[in-house]
Amino acid sequence: MSVSRKSGYEIKLMREAGRVVALVHQEMKNIIKPGVTTKHLDDVAYQVIKDNHCDPSCLGYNGFPYTICASVNEEVVHGFPSDRVLKEGDIITVDVCATFRGYVGDSAWTYGVGEISDENKRLLELTEKALYAGLSKFKTGAMLNDVSGAIEDVANENHLGIIRQYGGHGVGKDMHEEPFVFNYRVPNGNFELKRGMTIAIEPMLTLGGDDVEVMDDEWTVVTKDKSYAAHFEHTCLVTDDGADILTKL
Repeated sequence: MSVSRKSGYEIKLMREAGRVVALVHQEMKNIIKPGVTTKHLDDVAYQVIKDNHCDPSCLGYNGFPYTICASVNEEVVHGFPSDRVLKEGDIITVDVCATFRGYVGDSAWTYGVGEISDENKRLLELTEKALYAGLSKFKTGAMLNDVSGAIEDVANENHLGIIRQYGGHGVGKDMHEEPFVFNYRVPNGNFELKRGMTIAIEPMLTLGGDDVEVMDDEWTVVTKDKSYAAHFEHTCLVTDDGADILTKL
């Protein structure tokens, strides 16, 4: 497996891309509410990215036609923005990538729409907890399975489903680079993290089972049992001292 280690200059560019991604999420947090369409979220994200001298990485990626992935309720990832109106009690994952001078920042976050159920609050809280549990193991010399296992443990301890077909990945000049990061331990997970690697960690957990299917649009991934799903993601730099989160303000 060939995993690139970034130079100081490359990290500087990725940090700026990540900052702009974080700006988008800041704006999403402000505007997500009942009555808003997911297409409006897409339009706002596009404008924030362009206003900050970046390009929307998802737009046109393998034919994907939007700036963000907007995945509502049982939709796990890759949902299309549309005229769908968000309702009180929905949850929505916004996955956004921005490219600055050829380098990508990638982050996803799940938001409640208005007042959400205690069950959904718990799902969001625990999926975010799983992200930071994974990041707590993320440093020079650690094994990728340490990261994956920490995520798996939070899910298993709290009886949440783990999406198994999708996971984290390297980030850099491309949105998806090596290594692939499972959200559970795997036999070939003893890959050593080295200083300068940049990787997106992204647990996707559900209130039900692990199984998913792809909808007729050939993009939107939903849980087979229609249970709600949450997804939290940061792009991070491996350092000797731990995870340096690049997708934050």
